[in-house]
Amino acid sequence: MHIDIVSDTICPWCYIGKRRLETALAERPDMDVTIEWRPYQLNPDIPQEGMSRQEFIAGKPDGEDETRENDERAYIVGEAEDLPFAFDLIERTPNTVDSHRLIRWSHSVGVQDAVVEKLFERYFMEGGDIGDPEVLLEIADEVGLDYDLVADLLSGEKDIEAVQEENEKFKEMGVTGIPCFIIDHKYVVMGAQEAETFLQMFEQVETNEAEAAEADEKREAANDNEG
Repeated sequence: MHIDIVSDTICPWCYIGKRRLETALAERPDMDVTIEWRPYQLNPDIPQEGMSRQEFIAGKPDGEDETRENDERAYIVGEAEDLPFAFDLIERTPNTVDSHRLIRWSHSVGVQDAVVEKLFERYFMEGGDIGDPEVLLEIADEVGLDYDLVADLLSGEKDIEAVQEENEKFKEMGVTGIPCFIIDHKYVVMGAQEAETFLQMFEQVETNEAEAAEADEKREAANDNEG
């Protein structure tokens, strides 16, 4: 089974969704699952250097009230998932394109999930600016990526366009909220659903695939008989 996770690195619900998926997968050690993280930018128009969180909040339609309400909801749900969000420590709202580039590069060396975890942890628990190249390089070093190579890549524009194009592709596909979990390229779980929802979806996928395989076998047998 393959799961694409469409996510942004400054989305607390994406972190919650990650943890809930992990809980579900722990219940199904029999499944062979690969995961790939896909980029989605909630705020693609933020300046490349990011902006202060206060300035970002002030520019939202409902300003502080909306942000406070959203943070409180995420904090309560996060506590239940052992995710101690520290929104009060966050001083900067970054443009997330560089964090998505780092995630993209980490896939080929098998540390993508570790990079995503570090990005979420650095931003939501420590208030780190994950748009800052130095912070991204620290994370790259912590997970064993080539520091000098990543530094060189971050200093250029490699894959900026690819991240932006993939972001637009998912929006054109109808992904209007995140996280979005796409299983085997055709089954979709929207939002940070409970672990039980993922488990039910896994069972449904297995049932559907088994029925499809059985139908294929019957069709092949019928064709052989006709021949």
